[in-house]
Amino acid sequence: MFLQHMWGVMYDPKHEWRDIHKEHYSMMHCFMAQISILAAIPALSLFIGTTQIGWSVSGGEFVKLTMGSALMAAIAFYAAMWFAVGFIAFTIHWMEKTYGGNVSLDECMVLTTFTATPLFLAGIVGLYPVLWLNVLVGMVALCYTVYLLYTGVPEIMQIEEDRAFFFASSILTVGLCVLVGLLATTVILWSTFIPLSYVSG
Repeated sequence: MFLQHMWGVMYDPKHEWRDIHKEHYSMMHCFMAQISILAAIPALSLFIGTTQIGWSVSGGEFVKLTMGSALMAAIAFYAAMWFAVGFIAFTIHWMEKTYGGNVSLDECMVLTTFTATPLFLAGIVGLYPVLWLNVLVGMVALCYTVYLLYTGVPEIMQIEEDRAFFFASSILTVGLCVLVGLLATTVILWSTFIPLSYVSG
């Protein structure tokens, strides 16, 4: 049923959000049944892509990562996605009363998990890690994620449309800050604790 909802929000989100809200999934269920699997898609894809094909900015010259280096980066990326989803869900729960919401942390996690689904699925493009292609697919996934957020907040959080718009905008701001923070942390880790080792493509 969980998998069916995941695909449902991709082609009919407004109807699917109502069905998801009726199911009452727990936070642990979201982490173990969906996040644990979805977060592995970009992590594994980038591991395979950067070690077997190589990384390229324009699609010309490819540079591969060593297996050990790519594995450490993939594990760190996987853990970071778990942290990001959990942090955003806790932040939504902390902010909800300001906008008239009164749902449990479980619902906040459900909203975060299903909203982030397009970004996780887009991670499959990491199998061919060319910068322009990854950015293009990522932007499309981000746009649809924003759409899911604005359609999901009133249904899952049980908030009126006018307040839901401002609440969704606040959540979007938090999400973008988390994304920027993860990128900055990644740069720091790659230059210090998890230095990347390259081999010729």
